[in-house]
Parts: sequence; structure tokens; C-alpha cells
Amino acid sequence: MPALDLAGLPARDGAPLHRPWLRELRATLALSGPLVLINLAQHGLIMADVVLLGRLGAEALAAATLAHGLYFILFIGGLGLTGTVAPLIAGARGHDPDATDAARRTLRAGLWAATLVAAPLMGLLWHTGPILAAIGEPPALAAAAGAYMRVLQWAMGPALLFMALRGALAALERPGWALAASLAALPLNIALGLWLTFPAGRDLGMVGIGAATLCSAVFSLALLVLVVLCDPRLRRHRLLHGFWRFDGARLAAVFRLGLPMAATGLAEAGLFEAAALGMGLFGASQLAAHAVAIQIAAVCFMVPNGVAQAATVRVGLAFGRRDGTGMRRSGAVALGLAFAFMTLCALTQLAVPERLTGLFLNLGDPVNVPVLPIAVAFIGLAALFAVADGIQSVALGMLRGLQDTQVPMWIAIGGYWGLGVPLGAALAWGAGFEGIGIWLGFCAGLFAVASLLVLRWRRLTRAA
Repeated sequence: MPALDLAGLPARDGAPLHRPWLRELRATLALSGPLVLINLAQHGLIMADVVLLGRLGAEALAAATLAHGLYFILFIGGLGLTGTVAPLIAGARGHDPDATDAARRTLRAGLWAATLVAAPLMGLLWHTGPILAAIGEPPALAAAAGAYMRVLQWAMGPALLFMALRGALAALERPGWALAASLAALPLNIALGLWLTFPAGRDLGMVGIGAATLCSAVFSLALLVLVVLCDPRLRRHRLLHGFWRFDGARLAAVFRLGLPMAATGLAEAGLFEAAALGMGLFGASQLAAHAVAIQIAAVCFMVPNGVAQAATVRVGLAFGRRDGTGMRRSGAVALGLAFAFMTLCALTQLAVPERLTGLFLNLGDPVNVPVLPIAVAFIGLAALFAVADGIQSVALGMLRGLQDTQVPMWIAIGGYWGLGVPLGAALAWGAGFEGIGIWLGFCAGLFAVASLLVLRWRRLTRAA
């Protein structure tokens, strides 16, 4: 696998690149490209599940949407802790380009954090069915979601461990192997899903799809561990040497930086999970339409999310070497890339919403006829918040590169839960807009958070 190191970028046509903005653009694209593809490959696992579930019918898709929502809100909480690996290693490398000991200790703490948080999260997910029933979801949907989750929940541990390893490789500017592992897991997930789910195979229905996702998560983690142990350019860092040893000081640093990151992620994920739960109260058609629109928005989001991860590393490297100009330049390039891509996504969603819906639901099936007009409306609103969603993600990544997580946490909580959720509830139930009202709450919360995060970035970097 070719190295993706960015130190000493290659010249084009033999001529060195002297312009710092072009150098930064090339560096950001070289790092974010694999990270975006990793995100897309990993989300491809979810999309493959959604497509297979859609072929099982709207009821199965609605039940799995409830299960996925609960799974991912908890996963994002764990991801906040493992997400500290990249900025901490990048900051150390900005100060010392080798930073082998710091990289190893930080990854070890990230693996410990992933393990410590995964166990209680999986225990909670075991009770998905009763939890959904207790909050008023239809009994049939709650029972189906619970059965599905009792298989899917076991993917939580390997998925969080994979994310910690991926963060270390990103900070070392070697993301290619994590991309290879993610790409290899995708066809495995699809093949197993088809074999386990439908009558031609084991006919396990939703449970078969969950089992396929679990196998894919274990496979991708095992492959990445093997690479870290065998690749000579990674082996010199001895990243997994003594991984079982407890490092209280470094683990405390991970939790100090990571808990606000986890709270920030939970604030945003909670907004979307609250929406899914609310949609379930309006019936299976609105929930299925919501699932389609959310999946389309999530696919688009994978690109600025990858750019955000690259921005964390690029800003973190400049932060470590106390280069204020470099920090501002890295942030501006990342924001520009996110804005351009999400604008294109918004225009696409507005142009062909019916075709996009048809990727997830069989529009020739009479059962899905009521879903189409609702999905088209939701996709239009997803286009409305697309740019803000990309900007807030990249701005968070930039601030994490500065190891600034406390204030962004409060911005997210205030924007999503102080504005987005109350406004969405008022419009959905008070004004009678139902699902449309919930999506309008999305838009308001995302626009507020994106604006405040960019202002926070400007304030911190203005005098740097």
C-alpha cells in the first residue's frame, strides 16, 4: 500500500510548490480524500443495511431506523472519547515530528477508553425493545427493533476500537490502510446480508442484516490491527506495544478532552434521534420517509466530516508548532471545501428528490406510495440545511485541532436543544406541521450552531 505521508509534498512536474495556499489545499485534499472515502465506505455499511431493509418492507425499515438511531447516538458518545486520539497525536507531532512515545501512549489510552465505554453502552442497547416501548413507540416496531439490536449491539466494541486506530493513523498521515480495511468490509457486509436475510439464503430477515454488520465490524478491526503490526512504516512507532498497560495520566487527558467532544456529538445525535422518535409517533410512512431523507443527508455529510477530520490534523500540526498563520490557512481551506461540496449536494437534492427516494424504496410497490411525497418534502428540507451541516462539522474539527472542546460543547447543546428541539416540537405538534415541523427545527439548530462555531474559531485564531 503506498504511503500517504504529507511531509515534503511531491513537486508537480518537478517544480516545488511555493504558494502556501496551494500547498495547504494539496495537503488537505491528500489527507481528507482517504478519510472521506473511509467515511463513505463505513456509511456504505449502513446504506447497504437500509437498502436491504427497504426490500423487506416499510415496517422493517421503520423498526431498524428506531434501532439505528439509538445505536448511533450511543456510538457517537463513545466516538467523542476515541476522537481525541487524532488531535492529541497531531499536536504532539507539531511540536516533535517523531513523537513516537506520545503516539503510542495516546493510542493506548484511546483503546482503553473505547473498551471502558463500550461495555455499558452494549448493556443498555440490549434493552432497546423495552426502552422503545416505554417511550410510546408502536409495540410491533419496538419488538422488531429490539430483536435486531440484540445482534447489532455487539458491533459497538470493535467499531470504537477501529475508530481509535483510525484516528492514530490519520494523525500520522497514513490513512490509506484504514481506507483499505473499510473498503474490504463493505462487500463482505453486502454478501453476508444477502445470504443471511432472504429466502434464497438463511431467511433470517432483520436479524441476518444485523449479523452481517457485526461480522464486517470485526473483520475491519482485525485487518487494521494486522496492518499496524506488519507494515514497516507503522511498526517503527510500536503503536500496539503494551496496549494492555494502564496509563492513568494519559487516559485522564483523553477523558478531559473527550468528554466535551462526546457531549457535543450527543447533542447533535440526540437532535436526530429525538426526530426519529417523534416521526415514529406520526406513523410508519413518515418514519420511513424520514429514514430515506436522513440517509441521503448522511451520505452527503460524510465528505465534510472527512474534511473535518483532516482539518483536526492539519490545524493540530500548526497548533503544535505555534504557527498562527498556518492554523488560519488550514481552517479557511477546510471551510471552503465543505461549503463548495455541500452546496453541490443541496442543488442535487432539490433537482432529483424522486430518483433519490427510489434508491432506498421500491416505488413500484403500492405499500410505498404514501411515502414518496413525504420523502420528497423531507429531502427538500435536508437540502436547506446541507451547507450549515457541513460548516458546523468542519468548524468543530478545526476547533478540536486547537484542543478547544468546552465552549463548542455548550454551543452545540444550546443550538440543538435550546433552539432546534423546542422549535421543532412546537411546529410539529403545536402548529400541526408534523414531520415538516421537526425538519424545520433541524434547520434552525444547525444554522445557529454553524454560525457560532465559526465565530468561535475567528476569535481564537485572530491574534494567534
